[in-house]
Amino acid sequence: MISNEPVDIEKAARAVKIIAGLQRELITRIQTVGDCGPFLAAVYDREGRLIAKEANSVVQDKCSHCHAEMNALKAAERKLDTFDLAPHHVSLYVTAEPCIMCLGGILWAGVDAVYYSVSSRRVEEITGFDEGFKSGWMSEFKKRGITVYGEIETALGEEALRVYMQLGKKVYKPR
Repeated sequence: MISNEPVDIEKAARAVKIIAGLQRELITRIQTVGDCGPFLAAVYDREGRLIAKEANSVVQDKCSHCHAEMNALKAAERKLDTFDLAPHHVSLYVTAEPCIMCLGGILWAGVDAVYYSVSSRRVEEITGFDEGFKSGWMSEFKKRGITVYGEIETALGEEALRVYMQLGKKVYKPR
C-alpha cells in the first residue's frame, strides 16, 4: 500500500474491505453484463455510508468520459443535489488508479480522499488501456488536501482485469 500521508490503520482497513468487495462485484459484472468496462467506483461519506456506486460504461453509453469514477461522482452529485461534494466530505474508492481525465474530475468534484487498487502501470500492462500522463499527481492532490491510498487488494484487481481480457472485452483508447 502506498499513500500521500502516513498510513492510518483504520482508513487502510476500511479501504481493503471496500475495495475487495468492489473487485469481487466487478468480476461478476464483467462475466455477466454485456459491455461493462473493467472498472468500478464507489463514493462514501465520512460515516461510511455508500452514496453512489457505478461501473465504467464507455462502450455501453458510447461516451468516452463514462469512466467508473466520473459515473460515480455524477451519481453522487445527483443524489446529494449538488455540483460540489466538498461539504459532504466524501471518499472515492476505485478498482484501479484513476486515469488523467478522472483525476481532473475528482479534483473538481470536491473529493476528500481517493483509495484505489491496481496501479496504472499494471492496468496498461495487463489490458493495453492508455491511462494518460500523470506525473506527480499524488503529491499535487496532497497539496490540495486530498488524501490518496493506493495499490490496495492488487491481486484481486489484477484478476478482474485478466478476466476482462480473457473474455475478449473491448479495450478502448483514442488513436
